[in-house]
Amino acid sequence: MPAPRRPVWAERAERLRSAATTEPGRLRLIAALLTALLLAFGTVAAWQTAQRGDAARAVATSSQPLSADAAEIYRSLADADTTAATGFLVGGAAPADVTNRYGTDVRTAAQLIAKAAAHNAGSPLGQAQVTLLSEQLPVYTGLVETARADNRQGLPLGGAYLRYANEQMAGTLLPAAQKLYRAETGSLGVDYAHAEAVPWAALALGAVTLAVLAWAQRRLYRRTRRVFNPGLLAGFTATAAALLWLAGGQLVARADLHDSWAHGARSLEVLNAARIDALQARGDENLTLVARGGDTQYETLYERETTDLAGPGPGGDGGLLGQALALADEDGGRAPVRAVAADVVTWRARHQVVRADDTKGDYDSAVAGAIGGTDSAGHLVSATTGQSFDAVDAGLRQALDHETGEFQRSAGAARDALDGVPQGAAALAALAVAGALVGVSRRLSEYR
Repeated sequence: MPAPRRPVWAERAERLRSAATTEPGRLRLIAALLTALLLAFGTVAAWQTAQRGDAARAVATSSQPLSADAAEIYRSLADADTTAATGFLVGGAAPADVTNRYGTDVRTAAQLIAKAAAHNAGSPLGQAQVTLLSEQLPVYTGLVETARADNRQGLPLGGAYLRYANEQMAGTLLPAAQKLYRAETGSLGVDYAHAEAVPWAALALGAVTLAVLAWAQRRLYRRTRRVFNPGLLAGFTATAAALLWLAGGQLVARADLHDSWAHGARSLEVLNAARIDALQARGDENLTLVARGGDTQYETLYERETTDLAGPGPGGDGGLLGQALALADEDGGRAPVRAVAADVVTWRARHQVVRADDTKGDYDSAVAGAIGGTDSAGHLVSATTGQSFDAVDAGLRQALDHETGEFQRSAGAARDALDGVPQGAAALAALAVAGALVGVSRRLSEYR
């Protein structure tokens, strides 16, 4: 009875063991091992650095700009609400500059909401907020127009409509804009984490491959007494260059990303929050006058918002402004924040004068102290809380522009540090494969 045929895998394993007992067979196995390691290293290095490069590119060109757009939606809505209250205090038809500013804010918010809708298709949270904003913005503007129409006719009902519009803004639109901003900022954080992640797999494979190449070179030296095998030396050099490029590029990118976050994105986040607090404080200051003493909640909100903005102390450099000063890494970023702190001190002092006039029933003087004009005695008021607010807003805008430039420089440098690394790693790995195969082939040719 014939012996049963051995499985194919068993026969192949036997042939492999037999080949490994001869020097040519061992050289072929070494060549196969080196090829596999180098191809794996090149593939993993290209894949991981491409992922980090895409994330760094997203930080610089997508995530942060979208986060900035979301902050601008919030700012535009808050400024529209503040401007609407300012126009209402004038009485009758609002001045053209106030009307134009309100219209610009509403248009800006609508345009950015539409832009956000195009970039949030994959984010349920972001899409939900965009939908809510799109639906409720026309409701708010309708209430404002009704309040304006009643105000032009001298109807007291206009004040009620304006307060209702403010409730719509504060209770629906601004919370939705804030959630959208948080969603976009969360996406920015995710992209930062992906861009800064260390490519451990590629680094480990590169180190193992270098070790195996060095071992192969030493093995050939011990058998041939030839100090260097040119092919293996070329493979080792190419692999070391790829590994150094990979590690160096990632190290530089991480440093630039950290700088763009600490002195760019984080500063922008704090400054945006400060600007929003200032806008809301100005709106509540005006609504306190619109209420004509009938509602004290707006004064309470003003106090809370200015405390968040500049701290409770008299210096104006606490709260968010204090954080912004700490985050600014050069005088170009600190100077406008210091100027804002001084303007907040002036604003608070003028606000106390307005409140004193309003409390004693001198409404005309209180309104003049808030938006300008003549007081009850017929004197022109030239120093107003509105001027102080405008100075605060302008200073914060200047600080935002400076920190945006800082962010763009650092984030752009991080993106550039990773450009070309995936292609370079793959090309060097391919060169290393060719060198290793040539080196082993030359040794094999001596056995023929």
